[in-house]
Amino acid sequence: MDKLNPIDKRFYLPIIQSAIEEDIGHGDITTDAIIPLDTMATARILAKQDLVVSCTFVAEDTFKLLDPTAQIDINVKEGEVISEGTAILEIKARARVILSAERVALNLLQRLCGITTVTHNMVESIKGLDVILLDTRKTTPGLRILEKYAVKAGGAHNHRFGLFDGVLIKDNHIAIAGSIKNAVEKARQSVHHLMKIQVEVSNTQEIIDALEAGADSLLLDNMVEGNNVNRLKTAVDLAQGINPDIILEASGGITPDNLVQTASTGVHQISSGYLSHSAPSVDISLRIDMQ
Repeated sequence: MDKLNPIDKRFYLPIIQSAIEEDIGHGDITTDAIIPLDTMATARILAKQDLVVSCTFVAEDTFKLLDPTAQIDINVKEGEVISEGTAILEIKARARVILSAERVALNLLQRLCGITTVTHNMVESIKGLDVILLDTRKTTPGLRILEKYAVKAGGAHNHRFGLFDGVLIKDNHIAIAGSIKNAVEKARQSVHHLMKIQVEVSNTQEIIDALEAGADSLLLDNMVEGNNVNRLKTAVDLAQGINPDIILEASGGITPDNLVQTASTGVHQISSGYLSHSAPSVDISLRIDMQ
């Protein structure tokens, strides 16, 4: 796994704050009616299945946004594989805070650990093969910074974060520019000399056109049909026959079921939206222990 750099709180605290406001609104009427203000409690967040952990800091900060004095003990490491029943973290705080923050903390943790768990399993399946697994921009609006962190915690790599940090010429760019050659030339004139230019291609002629135009990398799009990777393998052989140094990325329809076959075609990178858009949330719960 790549070294995980911490996320600046400025980028994710507003996400938590918005989720809290959405859930609590003008007040947690059930908790406020039943629980005295000064009642203290301890609680544990428990894994109800085997999973891979990430973003425990998000759960911690959810409680601390409602009560900065809350005491949080995190028992696991980011990217750690844990078994059912493991206490992920323990909280000591006002009972009202624990109950009001519970759903937001769990929703975020379940979602993000789900991404990390799926990512970990997919990375493990291609261990030993000379290829890297990448995420995509197919993320939940507003959660991209956390979901991409969760991917890295699972052992995969991040593709470009957004439209601002990489050139990827896609089919609609080409349609408007008139040709792959025009699109590549315009991009080359606009970006600095160290920026690589990647072109999305989906057939033999587009591969040839992109290589002739001087693309640095090809994104071989939607060339995997179910578990059949013959079309992708043919494209890889063609591209490498023309330019052995070309960087090749497979994308489109990559799932856990066809990942190994895809990785065996000779591509250097595989990007999969499955990591973020199809990863199921894991089962995590909170249990209160009264003082």
